[in-house]
Amino acid sequence: MNFTTFEPIYKAILADFGFGRPADERARDVAGELATPFPLDRLGDWRGETVAIAGAAPCLTDEVDIARDADVVVAASTAADTLRDRGVAVDCMVTDLDKNPETAAELTYEGVPVAAHAHGDNIPAVREWLPQFADEATLATTQAAPVGPVRNLGGFTDGDRAAFLADHVGAGRLVFPGWDFDDPDVNPMKAKKLDWAARLLRWLERRRDERFGVLDGRREGLDAALDPILSGRDDVI
Repeated sequence: MNFTTFEPIYKAILADFGFGRPADERARDVAGELATPFPLDRLGDWRGETVAIAGAAPCLTDEVDIARDADVVVAASTAADTLRDRGVAVDCMVTDLDKNPETAAELTYEGVPVAAHAHGDNIPAVREWLPQFADEATLATTQAAPVGPVRNLGGFTDGDRAAFLADHVGAGRLVFPGWDFDDPDVNPMKAKKLDWAARLLRWLERRRDERFGVLDGRREGLDAALDPILSGRDDVI
């Protein structure tokens, strides 16, 4: 994924949420001052493997074995804690530092890569936590245009960014324990983000010519939301 390809989706997300691009760019630049380049070839052993993209929904506790049986485990946010508490090693964590940055910092010092995301709402967390991470295990990411050591590999929420990261480094099959797009306990903002996560996974599914079971029963609606954006119609979100 390159930014030129991702930008129409990014612009639609900004418009739908009312987010400002300059704020994302400021966050990116702060991360760029604190981060060092992370060589993605470090993740070369993911190529062709079954990668579990572990979401942080409550159902993860019932789906731990899906992650346990995968070749590689990429955990979104607090999914890292859930899995490690149950004896499942995490090979990478993806986080925007909003819930368990202590876990992320600890993982970097264990040599586990962490994709730490900078966006317009988390600049204080970026300033506080990136200096506490081991540089060599930290991949700084942005949803704006990439600059310097800060990468944009696609995605919006922690979970779908994890999937785009796995795709970028050549993962084989992707599986999705711990995902619930209809979680009744999330607030309206989180529900809207989950809707966008589903759209982005559908886009990735189409690009990979793969079928993600987590999207079964949703594809028609997701395509209806995606197609106007991908065809260049910015009047429809």
